[in-house]
Amino acid sequence: MTLTDVILQQVINGLSLGAMYALLALGFTLVYGILELINFSHFNVFMVGSFIAMYVLQAFGLSGQTTILTGLPLVGVLVAAFAVTMLACGAIGVGIERFLLRPLRAVKGPAAMILTIGVSYVLFNLVILGSGADSKNFPNPLPALQWPIGGAVLRLREVLIWAVSLLLMGGLTYFVGYTKLGKAMRATAQDPEAARMMGVEVDRVIMTAFFLGAALAGAGGLIFGLYYNFTSFIIGFNAGLRAFTAAVLGGIGNVPGAMLGGLMIGLIEAFSGAFIATAWSDVIIFSILVLVLVFRPAGLLGRVAPNKS
Repeated sequence: MTLTDVILQQVINGLSLGAMYALLALGFTLVYGILELINFSHFNVFMVGSFIAMYVLQAFGLSGQTTILTGLPLVGVLVAAFAVTMLACGAIGVGIERFLLRPLRAVKGPAAMILTIGVSYVLFNLVILGSGADSKNFPNPLPALQWPIGGAVLRLREVLIWAVSLLLMGGLTYFVGYTKLGKAMRATAQDPEAARMMGVEVDRVIMTAFFLGAALAGAGGLIFGLYYNFTSFIIGFNAGLRAFTAAVLGGIGNVPGAMLGGLMIGLIEAFSGAFIATAWSDVIIFSILVLVLVFRPAGLLGRVAPNKS
């Protein structure tokens, strides 16, 4: 492969990783934009989503990479897997907000953030107890279609990831920007008390943000399984930290910023692994996090929500 082919292949790989990180980063940014809360349980909602997706695919009789589907059966299975996984993860997000975080909403300080760390560990250990600590072979019914682009290769799984991610991110952008509930979310992010006085149901808005963020994390978990062909209890930590870095890089609280940050982190991971060493990817990514927090804490696109006092 020529240098141009290598670069093109890493762009394809980086955009695929970045799309997954962007979906996960949107969960961080939706919640932070409204509550100014870093929801660390989001890491393992993503991980739980990958296991839910695995069990849904197994319920269709799929195991490993031995059963390949095409046409309408493939579309039907994938639509069902995404729908069930996103709804289940969304329900987990709503449960965390309604029963655990809402009672602490009036408590100042880091209590709510510390609670999300505890919830993350609960989810982490529940999966270990329920499914074991070994990695699981993730069912992947995708046919091995691929298209050469020069010396690079574009596979069906990358096309699927890009299509699903664009659909979800485009849908979220439309929802936040043009629907009544989306406008209520933006109003709540700006000033929750003023929004409440104007008739906005703030509790409903916050619950919606948790549902959407967790549902997108579930979609990201399914994409992770299809991309890597495995899942494990540990995937939430690594992917979650990268997605958090993406949210900070783009401007946490900023929806377009989360998308931009996710794509940038994916490209950085792909190129650093190809041209330096995979072992250096984490060093480079988290060095970027440190530099952004020190020199541009508002991120590349800035925070949408003002700092509340």
